[in-house]
Amino acid sequence: MRAVHSNSNRFGVWTKATVTFAVWLVFAGAQGASAATLCVNPTGKGGCFATITSAVTAATVNDTIQVAKGTYDEDIVVGKSLSLIGANPKNTIIDATGLANGIFVDGIDNPGLSGVTVSGFTVKNANFEGILVANASSVTISGSIVSNNNKSLVIATPACPGLPSFETEEGDDCGEGIHLLGANHSVVADNLVEKNSGGILISDDTAAASNNLISGNIVSNNSFDCGITLASHPRASIAGPGTPLGVTQNTISNNLSTSNGLATPGAGAGVGIFDGAASGIASGNVVVGNTLTNNGLPGVTMHSHAPGEDLTNNVIVNNAIGGNHADTGDAATSGSTGINVFGLSAATGTVISDNYITDEALDVVVNTPASVDVHLNDLLGKGVGVQTLNAGTANATLNFWGCAKGPGARGCTTASGTGILSTPFASKEF
Repeated sequence: MRAVHSNSNRFGVWTKATVTFAVWLVFAGAQGASAATLCVNPTGKGGCFATITSAVTAATVNDTIQVAKGTYDEDIVVGKSLSLIGANPKNTIIDATGLANGIFVDGIDNPGLSGVTVSGFTVKNANFEGILVANASSVTISGSIVSNNNKSLVIATPACPGLPSFETEEGDDCGEGIHLLGANHSVVADNLVEKNSGGILISDDTAAASNNLISGNIVSNNSFDCGITLASHPRASIAGPGTPLGVTQNTISNNLSTSNGLATPGAGAGVGIFDGAASGIASGNVVVGNTLTNNGLPGVTMHSHAPGEDLTNNVIVNNAIGGNHADTGDAATSGSTGINVFGLSAATGTVISDNYITDEALDVVVNTPASVDVHLNDLLGKGVGVQTLNAGTANATLNFWGCAKGPGARGCTTASGTGILSTPFASKEF
């Protein structure tokens, strides 16, 4: 029995991530008795500050800043442990028009930064990221609307000239709606992230990015990149030359990622796990309980484009996937695809289990010189349930192929390629 999806609403949206509130309570409880509460309103009356930046400057460690409704034209830089709480995301707005970012949690210039909470805002119109967290730990971003950022993107190219040194070195976006850059043990939960260049990104440009949780978000209509991306990139100039530092042991759970990456062919997946450079490390990540529909690449897209990269031990479990597009380039698939595992290096330890996949020409594609475990899935697409390409093999036992008689029977999806173990199979839907 599936833990997340009900039969009545296979593509439903989860409304709360319980773990978010547990984490928030830990942060709240960690605040000492001496912590103060500061207030901000647009007029600066009643003993409050008129700008969020001035309140952040005045705050001491573990203070809380309560921000009243209004529009704040600021690029807010947070360099100390504090809580920044908006009254309501519908009317408490950070408008970063003409500015770099809406909120920048800056652990680059403040080494060891941890324990920052941001909640209850709309963040919009930044040239680069809506919310950027760099080289920090134990940061929570929750209950906010992050939209219409990445304004410096040149749509016709697409490219982003003049990126600052701490930004991602990809040229096809200007950051993301929310970016965890070299962050660890942080939570991004229960946000609406829409109409940016890309949605939510975890990357290792400046430090290793590990043990982060992305949960309960709605990520939609981010046109030029994935809804949610885990990417091991070349190191940015601020970190000096060298190999990527690793995107590892992150959890992507209970999100809706839909209609992303549709502006150009192959622009973005529902969830993407990528080695973007030689010796890239994107390992030990878990994609669980998400709904991934109508994205410009496969619902879950895994890429390793060179030998020697580490795309291992990633787990894709209990997701509802449907109506996505084909993969492109050297990872190309021949039709709409639910999950694509592409690796010139061996993507060993990959587990694909308990997913519900429908409305795809190819449910699962394995194109890596390794055996991939594909078990207990409902493979209900329009043709191929599991396909192997080149040296790829799949242990695909105990799946339901759409009918009681198994792969290739009338009304069932098929197994296509070599090295697929498909029996025994399930005779009914999980």
